[in-house]
Amino acid sequence: MSREYIARDPRTGRPINTGGGRRKARRSDLKEGPWMAIPQQAVIPLATGEIETYRVGWKEKDYHMGRLDGIKALSNLSGVLAHNGHSILLDSLMDDDPNVRIAGLFALPSVAETCPDELFDHLSVLLDDKDASVRRAASNCLKQVAPVFPSATEGTLAFELRHQNRARRDAAFGGLGNLCQTWPEVACDHIDELLQEDSLELRRNAAGLLRKVLAKGGAAAWDLIGWALDDVDVETRRQASKCLVPLAHREQRIATILAERAILDSDSKVMLSAIKCIEVLDTDHGRARDLVLAGCSHKNVSVRMACVKILPRLMGDDILRNHCNALLREETDERIRSELKEMAFDAQIEGTEAQKNAFLAPAPKVPEIDREIAESQGKIVGLEELPPPDVDAKKTRHG
Repeated sequence: MSREYIARDPRTGRPINTGGGRRKARRSDLKEGPWMAIPQQAVIPLATGEIETYRVGWKEKDYHMGRLDGIKALSNLSGVLAHNGHSILLDSLMDDDPNVRIAGLFALPSVAETCPDELFDHLSVLLDDKDASVRRAASNCLKQVAPVFPSATEGTLAFELRHQNRARRDAAFGGLGNLCQTWPEVACDHIDELLQEDSLELRRNAAGLLRKVLAKGGAAAWDLIGWALDDVDVETRRQASKCLVPLAHREQRIATILAERAILDSDSKVMLSAIKCIEVLDTDHGRARDLVLAGCSHKNVSVRMACVKILPRLMGDDILRNHCNALLREETDERIRSELKEMAFDAQIEGTEAQKNAFLAPAPKVPEIDREIAESQGKIVGLEELPPPDVDAKKTRHG
């Protein structure tokens, strides 16, 4: 069996384009029901109305299937029957009965995997159906097929994402969220366009999807995070800042650049997300170190406190104490001053007698033979007491 070729960076060994390449085809999720027990040869007659009912057994119960169940069962057909079922499904989607159209929308995702012709045109029409239940079914159908057929549904999904009806927007964003997992590069294109919209809600929802494309979106996803961090809306920037920590685990250089930008943000939550990102980064890196040192003098108290807590990871004991003493000259917040004083405290010099003694080296142990000689001469070694004289008289130590 041949293996798929993956182009890798010779320096790191990682795939060059993490967002591209072939992927396993995603199949639409099909709900289970009694219609799945209908034999294939009975599906088409039942769906067309040639037979009114068909009795099946499903999970130890008997059910009488009707036309609507036959239309739903079109999703189970294969081979030549699947092509015949395709034409029946098209007729069902144009039927006057709303329930028939809803049943057709139920079967559309599975039938489209075999014969997609014209199905998505009918789907776009049914999204504006006069019946509300049909419109809801069409929105749910779009949510299912968008991750599987990104090209066929691209225009329809883009329109639904911007629709005035909230329920239709939510369903479209649900489909876009699933699309982030299957085709992240296509999802990045949708998110890119949404971030340029005037609507705050659209930009916020788009920024909320950035974490889903972070793993496989590659450089396109990094650019989107950077653009979202520059948005005028604070909530959009907050959503984008949540991607910094996961990004730091994957691409430290990109995360450092974005954190450097986010730490200067006017919103405290965005700044704190940037600081959390810096905590994950290698603090020996020059730029990350400079960001922390600059943050210790930031005007926001929360930012200063967060940066001060990182200082022990950046400096040795002596340098840390000197830096903390320098910060104490200008710091006014009591909590930060308490933290700095604790770091600047040197128990070896400023501590109590017991604390100072803890740093002293222990006295060398007296050899046992020297101890016996000293005790035989009546001398006390260490803190041990000599036994009573009458006990010593009974012992013959030196012959």
